[in-house]
Formats: sequence, structure tokens, C-alpha cells
Amino acid sequence: MTDQADAGRTIGAAAASTGVTIRTLHHWDAIGLVCPTERTDAGYRIYTSADLARVHRVLIYRGLGVPLDEIKTVLDAPAADATSSLRRQRDELRERAVRLQQMADGMDRLIEARESGILLSADEQIEIFGEHWQPVWTTQAHERWGDTAQWAQYAERAADRTAEDWQQIADSVDALNADLATAYRAGVLPGSDEANALAERHRASIDTYFDCTPAMHICIARTYLTDPNYSIFFDSLAPVLTPWLSAIIHANASWSRMD
Repeated sequence: MTDQADAGRTIGAAAASTGVTIRTLHHWDAIGLVCPTERTDAGYRIYTSADLARVHRVLIYRGLGVPLDEIKTVLDAPAADATSSLRRQRDELRERAVRLQQMADGMDRLIEARESGILLSADEQIEIFGEHWQPVWTTQAHERWGDTAQWAQYAERAADRTAEDWQQIADSVDALNADLATAYRAGVLPGSDEANALAERHRASIDTYFDCTPAMHICIARTYLTDPNYSIFFDSLAPVLTPWLSAIIHANASWSRMD
């Protein structure tokens, strides 16, 4: 047995000096990670300078994310084995750092998408969506709908899309618009099978950006009639196309609810 003043510190004093709680030191003692090696004449277990140094080594490894069982292996193993374990932990930390950086990059893209609506330059947008496209539209859309669940969905999907993805979407929309104009000129009636199929294609195209139910589709159709930007665009495909498009959307939504 050793005198406390010469041998070290009680668990309370050890906790205070290392910044570790008494409960944690008890736990480390129970699992054999750091065990006080001396006792006072009164039988109290105390931490020697070597024990306190081991506590600090544990804290270093724990701060690096090494699990407690691995820390014990490192501290108790021969030098060669300890080095091998540390190399393995280092490699895992580097892999984790790469994953965390990827997650941070993804978060940056999501933040940018929520603010801008699309992760393309103005020139790229015009090249993909055509000369009629105005990049300011995405800014206006954010100002108008930025607080909605639909915009949040749109941003989440936009964050993962490349220029090639947007090109495929744009090509699909162009084909749909051409088919809509052709059907309108051919006198296809709202509510007919052909008109309903086109309306469903139109709803699916919106579903690319955010979930679009038949009820939501009707709301969007009403916007086409009230917002001149939409009517100007659709009417440029075929004169007075906008009200016909709205009509086939309404008829298809009504049919969908009865189906």
C-alpha cells in the first residue's frame, strides 16, 4: 500500500484533473481499460501518474473516434500489433472523412438547389431548354413557391441531376408539347382516350419535379389560364392551345377520380 500523496489521486481527484466523469472512470475500470493500480492505507483505490497518463491516452484515441475495445487493444498490445491496429483505424477514419465530405458536398448542392432551383448556369439552361427559356424564371419560381413542400421536393431532385439528366427531361417535354399541339390541331376532344393519355403524360412530366396528384394537376391547369407567362408559351405551340390543355387536364382528373 502507498501513501495517497505519493501514489496519486483518488477517483474524484483523477476525474477533476482529466476532465472525465467519475462514472466514466468507474466504467473504464469495470471493462479493464484504465484500472487504478494503488490503494491508500484506508483501502481507497487511487490513480498513479502512469494511470493518469493512460487516461489521457484513452482520451486522445477516443477523440479520434476509436472504439473503447480497440483502444484497449492498442494500449495493451505489443508495439507491432498496436501499430497495425492504429493503421487500420487511420484508414477507417480516412474513409469516413471521404464519406463525410461527400455528404457535405451533397448538402451544399441541396442548399444551392433550394435557393436557385436548378444547378445549371444561365447559358446551360438556355442551351438545354431552348431560346425561349429565361433563367430568371427559376428565381421567380423560388420567390413565389420557395416555402412550399413542392419546391422542397423539386430542390431535392434537382440537387442530384446532371446536365445530361436535364437534357433528357427537356427532350421528353419537347416531345410531349409537340404531341399536345398535334392533337389539338387534329381536334382531339377532352375526355377522349387519346386526350386522357396526353393529360397523363403531362402529369407525369410534372411528377418529374414533384409529386403531382390529379387534384394538384387541376390547380396547375388553372394557373396556366391565369398566368400570362404560361398561356403565351403554350399558345406559341398552337393558337389557343392553353384552354384546350386545361380542359383535357380537368377531364382526365375527373375520369381518374371515378376510376
